[in-house]
Amino acid sequence: MRHTKNETTTQTLTRLITALDKRQPVTITYTKADGTETIRTIEIHDVIVTAAGDIVLRAADRDTAEMRSFRVDRIQAYTIHRSAYTLARPTAVDKPARTTTGLATVTVLYPVDCPAIARVELLADALAA
Repeated sequence: MRHTKNETTTQTLTRLITALDKRQPVTITYTKADGTETIRTIEIHDVIVTAAGDIVLRAADRDTAEMRSFRVDRIQAYTIHRSAYTLARPTAVDKPARTTTGLATVTVLYPVDCPAIARVELLADALAA
């Protein structure tokens, strides 16, 4: 188990993006907005940035099989599993209409074989611009 207080956000993001690339589930200890902690096993499908600058994981919760959003700064600890995803990847039909407010879109282009750390750095540069 890795504790996010012991590593930088870049290190955490690099490991989580690598898990996304390898399609490995992640168990997180997460602090909800109301301050309560929960432990969830998730399958990450996307990393987005809100208009407020928060980095958010869009992931399927294995308990409910529903897509959820998890702010990276609220993840207290995580474990990356060696197993593979078990839930079906959401399709365009499963995605809600673009009525969500408060999200910013950042387009970052990089080669397909670009390592995770390079993608995190490109994302950080795009956000700074």
